Amino acid sequence: MKKLALHWKILMGMVLGVLVALALIQFSWGAEFIKDWIKPFGKMFINALKLIAVPLILASLIKGVSDLKDISKLSKMGGRTILTYIITTVFAVSIGLVVVNVIQPGKSISIETRTQLLEDYKGDAEKRQVAASAQKETGPLQALQDLVPSNIVSAAGDNGNMLQIIVFAIFFGVGLILIPADKAKPVKGFFDGFNEVILKLIDLIMLAAPYGVFALLAALVAESPSLDLFQALLWYAFSVVLGLALMIGIYALIVKVFTKKSPSFFFKGIAPAQLLAFSTSSSAATLPVTMERVEEHLGVEEEVASFVLPIGATINMDGTSLYQAVAAVFIAQAFGMDLTIGAQLGIIVTATLASIGSAAVPGAGMVMLVIVLGQAGIPEAGLALIFAIDRPLDMCRTTVNVTGDAAVSMLIAKSVGKLRDPKPKNWDDNYLES
Repeated sequence: MKKLALHWKILMGMVLGVLVALALIQFSWGAEFIKDWIKPFGKMFINALKLIAVPLILASLIKGVSDLKDISKLSKMGGRTILTYIITTVFAVSIGLVVVNVIQPGKSISIETRTQLLEDYKGDAEKRQVAASAQKETGPLQALQDLVPSNIVSAAGDNGNMLQIIVFAIFFGVGLILIPADKAKPVKGFFDGFNEVILKLIDLIMLAAPYGVFALLAALVAESPSLDLFQALLWYAFSVVLGLALMIGIYALIVKVFTKKSPSFFFKGIAPAQLLAFSTSSSAATLPVTMERVEEHLGVEEEVASFVLPIGATINMDGTSLYQAVAAVFIAQAFGMDLTIGAQLGIIVTATLASIGSAAVPGAGMVMLVIVLGQAGIPEAGLALIFAIDRPLDMCRTTVNVTGDAAVSMLIAKSVGKLRDPKPKNWDDNYLES
């Protein structure tokens, strides 16, 4: 009997997690049981993925850059990667604005519901406002200054410093290219072997993926706010999901037109990473699996994947930027504000820049949304309107972020002649012994 593919196992874990949670919360002790005895396993799974995120970026980027053996190749690939990410982000924000202006979900919120949501989530909104205020008080070049770490050990101790780690890894890789080959060989050999060890650890962690997502989804259902609040936000959620679905379609078109690969090939190859992104709401936590799927199942050469994907997990937040555009206009509509064309063009610019600055962790987009709201003159207290349904939408937009990273990596690989026919390993046939 043929064993189930990994993505089917993950999907089964998600469905079972929801069903088990729905059954348990019918009892007075059910939610507490899930919190104490099921949720910790989901946290452990996410922590295991985050545990290897920094080592993976260091090993894969240093290996990828040093493999290029030519600085001109690095600048060529880097320029194309960043430009492509910016273009897809602008597309995403524009799609979000079109959808939210056509559907106008904010018009459906009654004054009573608005008041209830503002009261229920006032504390959460204030926390995000404080975090955003601290960020806005920094100088105009603060983001550029933050790229260069003063201490790599300190930077590597926080997954929120991914950009600093990427800068150091690229800098280190460039150094390996510039020194004589005989001097670089032992150092490069170390990082090549280190990279292989990290990839094997990913294999081990993925054995627990179905159980991890089971625990995560069960906890999400048990901790969800009341369904009455969700009903008031149904059109808002629909607008976000519709925009994200359209963005997924654009990725499929990019793959079809520029790489000549079928959308079914692309989605089949990236499916486990998408499901994991949906479960964890973290591009950084999903990065190890994204890299494995792109290299082994989509045919992107390692030197491209190890360069493009870590950068994408940090600066390419198409789903997040689309959500920020929809959320900003939705809040404005809920408060009876009519945004001018100029204000909405400003949202495109601000949301694009804010998405680049978003950390690849759950909920980070909400902090950046405060900056988008401030630029457009929209009341920041309106954040409270969307907190009730933010978690499931965060899961959806993270899925789009990861899908965009994979699509762009294929595009870049094709442009530099590094896209091959994939030779996937079989997750189910004793690959641990390979």
